[in-house]
Amino acid sequence: MTTPGRTGGRLSLQLVRMGFAAGRGTPGDRLRFWSLCAAALAVAVVALAVVAAVATHDGREARNTARGPLLSDRQHAVALWREAFDVVGEVQHSVIYVERLKADAPPPPGLSRWPAPGEAMLSAELLRDGQDEGIKTRYGRFAGTIGRSGLVSPSERLAYVGVTQGQPGEGSDSWWPVSGFGQSYPMGETLNGRTLADVLRPLGALTGVPALALLVVAARVGSRTRDRRAGLLQALGGTWRHRALVDIGEAVLPLAAGTALAVLVLLPALVTDVRLPPTGYLLDSGDLRTAWPGFALALLLSFVGCLLAVILLHRVGRDGTATRPRSFSSRVPRWRLVGCGVGVAAIALSQYAGEPADVTVFTVGTVLMWVMLPSVAAVASRAMGEKFAVRGFHAGRAGQLIGGRWTAAHPGVVVRISAAMIIGLGLVCQLEAGNSRLGDQAAAAQVSQARVGAGVLSVQSRYLTPPAIDGLARALPADSHLVSLQTDQRTESVLIQGSCATLRTLALPCPAAPEAVRAVDPRVAEIANWFGRNPHAQVADPAKLGPDAFQGTLLVVTEHPKPGLQAAVEQAAYALVPGITVETLGENWTVGAADKARLGNWVLLFGSTGLALLLLTGSLGAAAEFVRVRSALAPLAVLTGSNRIHRSVAFWHLTVPLLIATVVAAVVTAWQSLFFTATEEGGTVSWVVFWSAVAVCALLSVLIGVLGGRTASRAAARWRPTAD
Repeated sequence: MTTPGRTGGRLSLQLVRMGFAAGRGTPGDRLRFWSLCAAALAVAVVALAVVAAVATHDGREARNTARGPLLSDRQHAVALWREAFDVVGEVQHSVIYVERLKADAPPPPGLSRWPAPGEAMLSAELLRDGQDEGIKTRYGRFAGTIGRSGLVSPSERLAYVGVTQGQPGEGSDSWWPVSGFGQSYPMGETLNGRTLADVLRPLGALTGVPALALLVVAARVGSRTRDRRAGLLQALGGTWRHRALVDIGEAVLPLAAGTALAVLVLLPALVTDVRLPPTGYLLDSGDLRTAWPGFALALLLSFVGCLLAVILLHRVGRDGTATRPRSFSSRVPRWRLVGCGVGVAAIALSQYAGEPADVTVFTVGTVLMWVMLPSVAAVASRAMGEKFAVRGFHAGRAGQLIGGRWTAAHPGVVVRISAAMIIGLGLVCQLEAGNSRLGDQAAAAQVSQARVGAGVLSVQSRYLTPPAIDGLARALPADSHLVSLQTDQRTESVLIQGSCATLRTLALPCPAAPEAVRAVDPRVAEIANWFGRNPHAQVADPAKLGPDAFQGTLLVVTEHPKPGLQAAVEQAAYALVPGITVETLGENWTVGAADKARLGNWVLLFGSTGLALLLLTGSLGAAAEFVRVRSALAPLAVLTGSNRIHRSVAFWHLTVPLLIATVVAAVVTAWQSLFFTATEEGGTVSWVVFWSAVAVCALLSVLIGVLGGRTASRAAARWRPTAD
């Protein structure tokens, strides 16, 4: 005797088997399989990225806490500690000066021993990136690399330097007595570190949302076949649970395959440190290996979430006659057009919102406009489709007539396919415009460096004593000279003081008293641009003036700077004064701009990945439309006696509306980019990037129409009348 429970179990298993068989033997089954597989892969990779971000953040916090100095009084101190900053390749790093006070004091984490006086220990990344700038000998004798336990990430730039006895600054208030290490302290990468939320927000918005959009589109592929299957189940008395079991059987294999493929993406990062392009950041493989339970849970949750999405998105009408997701067909909802208008208005009015609300208003308006813009393009395509149909009717062109009527009757098709191209076009141009923002001072600094380069180097320290200045002047490379500056902000003047020979190399006279001069030499012109618009000159020895006379700032001027000059000056300066700053004119501004650009690289990483997912989503939408088009167009070959009708209908139904959408997106993108650069400091529009993106969208529009016509022609060759 068979029990009801056993019968129910057999029925459930049979329904799952039916779904599994349906996924392999229905029209468009390969498209649906690979769509679900790609969607599961994308969602799983995003889930793994979230776990990796959390694990990396926790590892960074733990190592930063372990290496932070414990400040104390001099009586209980085991070492003296001081932090300074330096730059390599427009990237700032910390230089930690240490002096051991007790012989048995353990060294900072990551160091096998304390650096001896005149020695320096560098991180591997700093050693690699600063090789061409003399970093190995800049702070003294190279004594080894810093271990992983002393770095928050393998890509951190950090240096520990042992101080030579009697160097200027020792014993002053800039030295901190420390009793050990073991508290959170901002140094190295953590000075400009971002919170975990700062990473998860762009990851979710720029990559997670496109991954979910891909999942939604993949779950909707093949709705025509599922209509018939759901109708049959409805007629047999099936409920939503029975439909869900069939859907599980159909989707479980591709979703499992996509989730498993995500493991292959993760494996290299578990084995070795992986550098993330274009950020240059090295993921710590040790942090990721310790988070393996989180990765396993993320894969499980992403698989279950994708399966639930497939089930929940497969809805039917109350009468059981429709399983396709409800969408507009005859007209675009008016609220979408209103939403796009609100977004445009928010962008235009954001400049009047005031800080910091202006950024929020601009961002919300941008998102709203780009999300609703495909609907505006669909309205334009629908209007054009009606005109095309009328012209096709009068001209006797069947392809134009049918394609125009299809476009007018189904504007939602244009929205689904064009959304990826339109949003992608806006995303590329906005990212490019955002990364172009340098600021006026940073742009001026780049001009100065291009004009004089290392011909003028600024040397700054409050410990520039006369003996140190005299020693620096003697240690400078040949053809380099030392001058001092005195600035007067009230009169906007700058006094350049140096020996007569030095002043003559700058094409300046040698007056005994301050005298206004003309900036004939480009180096003098740039000095005036940065320190005072009215240059004056006077003969004087900087070593005899004292630091108070020139506010702790000297200039090293060279008539014919050679490669490696700045490295040589830095090595000479660091040997005399620890923590001294040697930089080109305006270098602090270019460093700030470079830091902003590196932050933009993270946005570019997440945004480019999201753009790829959007393009894949659009491609799947187009492919799904091919399946519908080829089925509907196949009988026309019999009626017209030619396959040209397929290409013509695909051209007017797919290519032309997508080209219209591209034009609409291009106009809006150009307007927003120009508006953005006009209201934001230092931004520029790269028209090469803009027109390249437009050309790619136009090419995709043509390609989609060609493929649509080709698939319809192939389907027509195999079409046979059936009794449906």
